[in-house]
Amino acid sequence: MSAPTRTRLILTGILVAVALVVGVAVGVAADGKKSQPARQEQKKDLSKYVGWEACQACHDEMYKKFEATPHWKTTLDTRRGAAWQGCEACHGPGAEHIEAGGDKTKIFNFKGVSAKQIGERCMECHTYGEEHSNFDRSAHNTNDVSCTDCHSAHKAKERQFLLAAAQPQLCYSCHGETKPQFNKPFRHRVNENLVKCTDCHNQHGGFLTRQVRATAAQDAVCFKCHADKAGPFVFEHAPVKTEGCVACHVPHGSSNPRLLKRNQINLLCLECHTLTVDSPVPGIPTFHNQAQKYQACTICHVTVHGSNHSAVFFR
Repeated sequence: MSAPTRTRLILTGILVAVALVVGVAVGVAADGKKSQPARQEQKKDLSKYVGWEACQACHDEMYKKFEATPHWKTTLDTRRGAAWQGCEACHGPGAEHIEAGGDKTKIFNFKGVSAKQIGERCMECHTYGEEHSNFDRSAHNTNDVSCTDCHSAHKAKERQFLLAAAQPQLCYSCHGETKPQFNKPFRHRVNENLVKCTDCHNQHGGFLTRQVRATAAQDAVCFKCHADKAGPFVFEHAPVKTEGCVACHVPHGSSNPRLLKRNQINLLCLECHTLTVDSPVPGIPTFHNQAQKYQACTICHVTVHGSNHSAVFFR
């Protein structure tokens, strides 16, 4: 056997050994994650769980409402054990509560406890997935808005997501300053239920300002509907990529067409395109006539969101 061949065999053996070690480590980590709920359950005294039938004996009306919700189906997973089933999945073990004749202090009651405690209880199940993974950093959580302020496990007005009220009225109950914006002449059709607040904002938290969502490509959420403005373009308009759509548009509602910030297009453009000594942005040339009939810059610069043909967005 030649020396090069022997060297290749040795290197191949080393690589196989490393792959096996990494595979075992990943497998152990994966098993650890999968078995975590089981370990948590082992710490609980399962003898104190009495089952949903015992709860129904006293709380029949409430149980019937609970039975009609998606929670009822998801919490009757017998494979996960008594601590994850029925009413006790959320309220905790009920044996002491029953023995004490219905003493509310002997069971977890969502009324009268802090938003942090409620959040921790709900996040025992709702931790996984992108929607809730950033709840700890959410503006709602940091401002002591609890899960039950928006959701109702027993008396939900909206079956989907168990909302305590329908959007947008649910959001308006706190965000009153936003409500008048949707009454302006040019607006997103939120009041007409064509667009929902949660289409653009992740109420459970996120990394972007105002908990704004992003597309799968991590672009501005506006491109989810306005895909023709997304590009990529050969010639990009810088504000679209740096400041985003809100550089020129008001997201909720405006008195100006196309939700623009200014009623004259040239005034909006001049906020950036003004000749100064140190400005990196090209200003308006002296031969541009700013008389009223020429004030709409988009008469000539028709592709202001980006162009594949013109560096000055003519086409």
